Amino acid sequence: MSFMFFAGILSAIAAILHLGCIYFGASWYRFFGAGEEMAKLSEQGSIQPTIITSGIFLVLSIWSLYAFSAVGIITKLPFLKVILVLITCIYFLRGIAGFFFINQPLGRSPEFWFWSSIVCLFYGVIHLIGLKQQWSLL
Repeated sequence: MSFMFFAGILSAIAAILHLGCIYFGASWYRFFGAGEEMAKLSEQGSIQPTIITSGIFLVLSIWSLYAFSAVGIITKLPFLKVILVLITCIYFLRGIAGFFFINQPLGRSPEFWFWSSIVCLFYGVIHLIGLKQQWSLL
């Protein structure tokens, strides 16, 4: 099985976890390190956390669909190569950038930046290997 298939699964899992934050609220925002402000807004019934998290869910879902398109699970999506390269780069950039926020976490914990960066770098590696495997077929 192609690494790109697993890349699609990983993005789908991340998307579902973001839906969990919307559904389960403040405790999930806190657990996943979204910051106390997001958790408090959620507790207060603000729509802001839902809008932000829904946007992230939507992006991650689309990324998952592109990975699945690359392995033929769904129909070929437009600009497949370019989008998959961009997704891979974004995962790597987010992973690297997060390490720069550990000492000034911007309302999140240093642990959030560390672990989310590790996860993003891992996702980037899986995407990169998947791209290499699938490139000639795209």
